[in-house]
Amino acid sequence: MARRSAVGRGRDTAVVEETAAPGRALAASADPWDLPERGRRGSGGGSRGGGRWGGSGGRWWVWVGRAVLWALILVILVNGIRAPFERFTADDTPSAGGTESKAPKGAGFPTSAAGAFALQFANVYLNFDQKTAPAREAQLRTFLPDGADAQYGWNGVGKMQVQSVQVAGVDARDASNATVILLARTADRWLRLAVPVYADRSGSLVVSARPALLPPPTKAQLPGDGVQDRDTALETELQPFLSTFFTEYANGNQAALSRFSNGTTIAGLARTVVFVQVKEVVAPKGPGGSRTVTATVVWQPAGGGGGELEQSYQLAMVKKGTTWLVQDIRGTTQPDAS
Repeated sequence: MARRSAVGRGRDTAVVEETAAPGRALAASADPWDLPERGRRGSGGGSRGGGRWGGSGGRWWVWVGRAVLWALILVILVNGIRAPFERFTADDTPSAGGTESKAPKGAGFPTSAAGAFALQFANVYLNFDQKTAPAREAQLRTFLPDGADAQYGWNGVGKMQVQSVQVAGVDARDASNATVILLARTADRWLRLAVPVYADRSGSLVVSARPALLPPPTKAQLPGDGVQDRDTALETELQPFLSTFFTEYANGNQAALSRFSNGTTIAGLARTVVFVQVKEVVAPKGPGGSRTVTATVVWQPAGGGGGELEQSYQLAMVKKGTTWLVQDIRGTTQPDAS
């Protein structure tokens, strides 16, 4: 042990320093986290351990802090790139229900009101007579914009009359504009009329331009040739049963009809017709316990002066034991059923 002179240290007391062993001195000098000489002399008496920084434990927390910082930076960058992309593609992405998020074309247009409005207009527009032209002019004012031609394109000559007018459809272009398609029947032909209608925000309507005549609907061709594989034995079996059933169906006898039905209520026609015959029964092959058949029935309408009408019915039949019963009766959709 050696004593160093305290001269030149001012108020500092002399410090007894022990010469360190060579191995310890080397270890202390190799530690990069050791504080310099002054840092080791703290206010608490300058003990060697009081001025050190925690060694390798402190370095671990530094790396954890850096990792959290970089993770936060990456999250901010990813969200910053993704958000504008999602806004850009939002209009083209279907919603969770599989439907488009955009409102359908013509949403908000008063379709029903415009159809009724155009129908009333057409009943005035398509009926004219040069003897009553002033009356037609007065009626048209209700439908036309201010300043429009009083007769809306009619030259005031001749006569025309339609028997009936019906709304065939409304093509709404947007919330304010639509074209109403009408079907009109004259004495010898069909007419199809396109009427442009404008609707304002209050719901008021006006014919916005002159109508246009379009070709009438074309006649469709039915697919196939009706039932191909018929059960002729069942058709023969059902003929007398259905003759009795339709007799009671014409009368509307509820008690009698209940004997022919499979627990369902069948109202009948309450003597509005007189049964003539079941002209044909068409039954496709199928399961033995149930079948859907088509029957062509001949009626005489009450007060029709002996006139007859052939009509087709679709009947859902079920078999109870050896007896067929009617489960349901309605008009048929079967092409060429008979």
